[in-house]
Amino acid sequence: MEGDILNIGAGLAIGLGAIGPGIGIGMLGAKAMEAIGRNPEAVGTIQTNMILGIAFAEAIAIYALVVAILILFVT
Repeated sequence: MEGDILNIGAGLAIGLGAIGPGIGIGMLGAKAMEAIGRNPEAVGTIQTNMILGIAFAEAIAIYALVVAILILFVT
């Protein structure tokens, strides 16, 4: 019974922890494409900032994965 609760907790941790970054990365890509469409000369600056933002958003998903692994294996 306790193992089932830990599995559910780990699943919720990674599932909910991946929703935010997924939405954020999608919005980042969409807004970057809009900005490039409006100002094609700024592609380099926009692309650099977009990749940096995606890296930070992805780090949050990695933190959620670490928490899920800790729930499974440490407790």
